[in-house]
Amino acid sequence: MVGAIRLFIFGFIGLTAIYWLVSVYSRSVRRERLENDWAEDHPDDMESAERDAHIEDGMLEYQSGLRRKLILLVYIVPVVLVIAALIITNAN
Repeated sequence: MVGAIRLFIFGFIGLTAIYWLVSVYSRSVRRERLENDWAEDHPDDMESAERDAHIEDGMLEYQSGLRRKLILLVYIVPVVLVIAALIITNAN
């Protein structure tokens, strides 16, 4: 029982670290894409308030998008796999 609790605690800490890293990386990629889109459309306007508003609008759209929600699979998939392995192992 103590082993299962330890697995749960350290697993949750590890999955939280992975979730955080994937989330930061995904936000970074999205922001860079928005900056590149603006640079292609407005090559001479790189430091305006309109550019900042465009990027912030895009990031707000990202916040409510599907990709952010899919990152939560970082928690779900490993837990399901561990449970499936335990069930298969104990079934025999």
